[in-house]
Amino acid sequence: MFMKVPRILLPLLLLALTAVSCVTGKRYNTLTDRNLLLMSERDSLKAENIWLTMSNRELTTKSMQLAGDTERLTKEVDEARTELAQSRDDVNRLSTRYDELQRAQAELVAGKAQETQRLLAELRQAQTELQQREDLMRDLEMNLDTKKATLEELTYELEKRNTRLAELEKMLDAQQKAVKTLKDKVSEALFGFENNGLTVTMKNGQVYVSMDDKLLFKTGSYEIDANGRAALRKLGALLEKNTDVTITIEGHTDDVPYRAAPGQQILDNWDLSVKRATTVVRVLTQDTHINPKRFVASGRSEYIPVDPAKTPDARQKNRRTEIILTPDLTALYRILESY
Repeated sequence: MFMKVPRILLPLLLLALTAVSCVTGKRYNTLTDRNLLLMSERDSLKAENIWLTMSNRELTTKSMQLAGDTERLTKEVDEARTELAQSRDDVNRLSTRYDELQRAQAELVAGKAQETQRLLAELRQAQTELQQREDLMRDLEMNLDTKKATLEELTYELEKRNTRLAELEKMLDAQQKAVKTLKDKVSEALFGFENNGLTVTMKNGQVYVSMDDKLLFKTGSYEIDANGRAALRKLGALLEKNTDVTITIEGHTDDVPYRAAPGQQILDNWDLSVKRATTVVRVLTQDTHINPKRFVASGRSEYIPVDPAKTPDARQKNRRTEIILTPDLTALYRILESY
């Protein structure tokens, strides 16, 4: 294969060929053959030059493409390096965060265990309290049923008691009216004697006719004088008409020891107070038809004074005879016994 001749040498070769055109034929033929060979080589070089030109263009294009690709790849590499550095930072950051999370998880697990124990304890306590509340609720329900039954019984009993109470109030009102009526009748019957050693009062559902000693008896005596007999006869006539009244006679003395008069057989103030009470009973029954069963005669001696002072006036008040009139309370007692 011939060496490739640069394009700049071709004119020089043509000039040399022209210069030697006058050489000999042999030399000419030789030169002609050589010239033909050079022309052939020239054409070959032209073709190769064209090929090289085209190849150079192609290489230039590819070079430009490679340059572009290189620039792009360089940029991508730089970006990749930047991204790699960022990724490394992210990895480091995430690794640190991961370690922190692991520690937090460990702490959380430990805390959760304690919290779980606490919650379990609270749950057991709540279950215990719930069971206690349920038991208490059942007890309360049972008690409520019992109390309902008891309430019904009490309501029924209360209604009965209210009925009896209404009856009692009615009876008490009637008894109060009866006592008031009796007191008015006694006051009317003894009109001339009131405030003259005789008083008529109401107390504890009873009528009290209190007679001073000077109205009925002389000092140390149980004999009733005429004025006292007159008052007792008026009272006896009234009591004979009111057959539902119980009559209690009480004799009272002062605290001065009794001194018996000649011929009297009285031992002491007890004896004197009893004799005065029985004397009043006899006078009330002397001219009347009062049933003796209605009477109660008793001596109280000196032990229930009206005035406990040790003065003549106090002793005068204490020497008295009380006639206590009690209306029939049988129906009232029956109601009270039913309670």
